[in-house]
Amino acid sequence: QVQLVESGGGLVQDGGSLRLSCAASGRTFSHFAVGWFRQAPGKERDFVAAISWGGASTDYADSVKGRFTISRDNAKNTVYLQMNSLKPEDTADYYCAANYLGGPGRKIYEYNYWGQGTQVTVSS
Repeated sequence: QVQLVESGGGLVQDGGSLRLSCAASGRTFSHFAVGWFRQAPGKERDFVAAISWGGASTDYADSVKGRFTISRDNAKNTVYLQMNSLKPEDTADYYCAANYLGGPGRKIYEYNYWGQGTQVTVSS
């Protein structure tokens, strides 16, 4: 019902900013809650942020609160993750995931669809 493609990753200096995009294909994107997860080398895939169908409800991991902002534009079938004040510990592969008719959950198993990931590297 939906395909997800992440973009916007790259190499950035400590303290810099990046904006990740999650572009969805399909006509039912507004029915999906969307989450961002990340996986650093040698670590498990962890929750970063999530947003509800209409964008009114958001949730963030403690490690990114005040630095990252999740938003969505359903008319463009796109969810964004604005990342400011990046730190070397933010280095990871970032994935977006969609949860059909669900809420903005924090667990991997709550999501039905996943993108291929985009790499973010923060140098010190």
